[in-house]
Amino acid sequence: MLDNLRDDADSSSYFDDDELPDFLEDVEEEKQSETSSANFLTDLTPVQRFIIAAMLFMAVCLIGSMFLLVTGRFAIPS
Repeated sequence: MLDNLRDDADSSSYFDDDELPDFLEDVEEEKQSETSSANFLTDLTPVQRFIIAAMLFMAVCLIGSMFLLVTGRFAIPS
């Protein structure tokens, strides 16, 4: 039963090697259009990238501090 499995798989022609199925052609066209457009981060100046990184850092610090306060691991001295 499994003796000629490789031969059977090589001889079957579910897909032609030269052409892609219709749904894969659409995905390939979308990838080409995405790569042709400029990347969001590469269009920014260094100052703009720094501001985004600083804002992300502040958001992470704020969320972490709020989490510590809610869980009681950190308390505001009174």
